[in-house]
Formats: sequence, structure tokens, C-alpha cells
Amino acid sequence: MKIPKKLSISNDQLEVTIKKEGAEICSIKDTSGTEYIWDANPEIWGSHAPVLFPIIGSLKESHFTYNGKRYCTPKHGFIRYNENLKVANQTTSSITLNYTYTEDSLVIYPFKFDFSITFSLEGKQLKVQHSIKNLGDETMFFSIGGHPAFKCPLKDGENYDDYLLVFETEETCETHLLDSQGLQSGTTAPLLKGDKILRLQHELFKDDALILKDLTSRKVSLCHETKGEILSVSFPEFNYLGIWAKPSGDFVCIEPWLGVTDNADTNGDFTKKEGNLQLASSAQFDVSFYIDIH
Repeated sequence: MKIPKKLSISNDQLEVTIKKEGAEICSIKDTSGTEYIWDANPEIWGSHAPVLFPIIGSLKESHFTYNGKRYCTPKHGFIRYNENLKVANQTTSSITLNYTYTEDSLVIYPFKFDFSITFSLEGKQLKVQHSIKNLGDETMFFSIGGHPAFKCPLKDGENYDDYLLVFETEETCETHLLDSQGLQSGTTAPLLKGDKILRLQHELFKDDALILKDLTSRKVSLCHETKGEILSVSFPEFNYLGIWAKPSGDFVCIEPWLGVTDNADTNGDFTKKEGNLQLASSAQFDVSFYIDIH
């Protein structure tokens, strides 16, 4: 039986569509038909919600080293755009997609793994759960993250700067700046000072993503200035957050990360890469984030 390229789950509150290629959320609609996910206009940015594994962002000089060998893992890893994910389980309101290492994956990433991602609905909440198993005999190093892009503005007649990101708690934080290669430059710029609100402006993203490392908040809400809360992303176990959009794009990405793009001064040793997780042989790691539609 041929698996469709797009897969749907639903309940009495939401309908969610996921592309089998890359396990990418491409639609979240409520009962009114309102669409919350960016349409992936290829003239601006042709993705909806990439899954980031086993790296986040870019590698310095496009490679890392492990046990004296070079490995050229592509930007954000190899789950996004991946056509070889398999449907492991599906119900009306949940679906699991799976990818296990291959001889080809070992050429660009030296670890034997099993990767699953499960999308499940409960009420007006979508849970996105990642499960990684280490099938090898050595400690596995990796990062994991989400990259969902939310439509903004949501309705015709609204403006981008009518919208706010509201953090769970007041924050004093800085953003870690990127160089022209998408690497951390080692410099920072102030972002919030004892505030919960970040007003969206296209100008915010002229120098690429905002990278936040020291947040107290584990939830960020997208809100309209006068109409209130639209949706929220909760990330209880993620300690980095990316916020990004194309300066010309009517969307905003709220990105929970465990890991981060390379530092410009890295020596490329993957065992020392900032934010990398370690997973013992035969162990499993599970982590989830949540999208709530209000």
C-alpha cells in the first residue's frame, strides 16, 4: 500500500497535516478553518517546520571531526527533506514516523541510531515527541530541535508589528550574534531587560536568528496586540530557544533547541560541540515540545 505524501491527524478541535518527507508539520487548522502554519512560499522560505537532528544550524567549514575523521552533516541535519521516513504507528489523533541509521547515514554521521517523532493531539494541544535510541556500542553525540513557522499576521488586514511574543516570565537576556556563515561570532546584543514582551518587527531578523541561551521561561506565546493570545509553544526540557523569520516573510519561527549552531572559533571536535547531548550505548532519550492553539 502506497503511503500518501501528506498525513493527517485530527480530533474535535484541530486538524494537523504532516508531510511524510521530513516529518514536517505543514498545517494546523482549528474548527473555523483558520490556518496557523506558514505556507512555505518558496520565493521567501520554502519550509513549514523542519525537524532538526542530529545537528542544529551550521558546522564550521561544513564538517565536524570524530575519532580523527571528518563528517559532513548538512545544515540542521538529515531528517528534514528525508524521503525515507516510515510510518511506524498511526491512529486518528496520533502518528509516529521513524528513521533508522543506514550505511549512507554512517558516511555523514558516525553513530548508529533509531529516530522516531510522534505527533499527538489532545484538545487544542499538539505534542511533538522525539525519541532517539543509541543502537551502537559507543556514546552517541547529537542535538535535537524544532523549527515550526507560524503564520503572522494571522488575518487579512492585520500587520506584522501588531503581533508580540510574550514570554512566560520577565526576562533579562541577550541574543548571541551570528556571522555571515551562520556561526556564533562570540558577540552578543541586548534583547530584553526585565520584560516579558518582544514586539515583532521584520527588522528584528535582518542579521538572522535570535539565539537565546539563558531563559527562565519555558513557554512563549504569539499574541495580537489587541486580540490577545493566538498560540503558545511550551518547551519544558529545552534549554536553547531560536526565534527567526525571513525579514520579508509573514511568519515567525519559535524554535526549541537542545543544541546550537557552531561557534566560529570551534576546532570541530564533535565531542566538544556546544549543546551536544550524550547518549550511552543501548539508551533512549525522549523529549517533547507542545503547541497550544488558543
